[in-house]
Amino acid sequence: MIQAPKGTYDVLPSDQGARRTLRAHAERILTAAGYSRIETPAFEPTELFSRGVGAATDIVQKEMYSFDDGAGRSLTLRPEGTAPVCRAYIEHGMHKLPAPVKLWYLSAFFRAENPQRGRYRQFWQVGAEVIGADSPEADAELIVLLGELLEAMGVASVRLRLASLGQPETRGAYRAELTEYLRANAASLSAEVRARIELNPMRAFDSSDPQTRAVMVGAPKLLDRLGPDDAEHFACVRELLDAAGIGYEIDPTLVRGLDYYTRTLFEFTSDSLGAQSGVGGGGRYDRLIEQLGGKSTPGVGWAAGVERILLAAPDQPRAPELVDLLVITAPAGDAPAAGPGGSGDDARAARPAAFELAREARRAGLAAQLELTGRSLKSALKHADRLGARYVAIVNDSQQATLRDMAGGEQQELATGAVVAAILRGKRL
Repeated sequence: MIQAPKGTYDVLPSDQGARRTLRAHAERILTAAGYSRIETPAFEPTELFSRGVGAATDIVQKEMYSFDDGAGRSLTLRPEGTAPVCRAYIEHGMHKLPAPVKLWYLSAFFRAENPQRGRYRQFWQVGAEVIGADSPEADAELIVLLGELLEAMGVASVRLRLASLGQPETRGAYRAELTEYLRANAASLSAEVRARIELNPMRAFDSSDPQTRAVMVGAPKLLDRLGPDDAEHFACVRELLDAAGIGYEIDPTLVRGLDYYTRTLFEFTSDSLGAQSGVGGGGRYDRLIEQLGGKSTPGVGWAAGVERILLAAPDQPRAPELVDLLVITAPAGDAPAAGPGGSGDDARAARPAAFELAREARRAGLAAQLELTGRSLKSALKHADRLGARYVAIVNDSQQATLRDMAGGEQQELATGAVVAAILRGKRL
């Protein structure tokens, strides 16, 4: 038996209700705040991520699915959403639009990492970006919007962690200081952390190794090295969150595996997820668009894992599928209002009429299904109950139908052309 590749999964019909709910909440919350939806290609030039995300990051070093396109170009299945959105912003001249440009997406992404609960090699994210605004209000707005989405989805035990990375120049000086500290304590670090001291020393804060974590307690903290402007920006973000009643904790060890972040950094976690507790997060990326060849333009955004959200919100109510009408084809002898008799000619004549009735109902805005399996009338009515159909139309021949109200059981005979109007009137049969 052929199975899906490890780390991927099928989104089955039974899974769609929860995902539809999430999409509806995201669209409602983000559209109301002025965000427009964008979708980028599933694969991009590999250079986009090596330049934008950072050549020293785990994503670029070992998690990307890259391939030759047959013409000597290296392409990569997108591992994250911000760099592609910024590429689209540059490519399509969105800098000419009134600032800021506010965008959101709901897309599939790909990373070659060890699959586990809530972490897959193909996964979905919902994300939002504000490009062209450097104010702390943009940072705070995005944090509030992600919090509202998680609340609307019923995500349990949510915590918000907050930090600031300052400017790249500040981070460069801090990185040198941290590197020296790690070298001095190298004997107590895990082999993995020792191997990347020069490449990416800040990732040491993410280590789960007990000895490494003990060493990092005494490590210098970037929050203590912020310049005056960055410290003021971070203070303003906190003031806005305080005014909005948003609880948070300052975490000077917060690190996200993307090099483009500047200033504000944040992450929402859920204790219900266990060790892999991150649900979503993001930060400011004021140098990214310039790195990708555009004009110097500030930006800030976030992404949240769809699978993580759904795992952390298992009790999310599922909206029932609405079925207004089930159309059944029955020969005259099988119709509830007719006596014995009927013929194959009756059944054959009823098929085009039933087919057209279902189409007419859909054109009128009704959720209408056509019975396709040739069930008996008794079995078809049971199927209507399972669907929760409000009405059933039993088409007897090319001219006549029996319309049954499934809630009350009343029914009446009428012309097939009058069925839709009767349902739209909501007439009690």
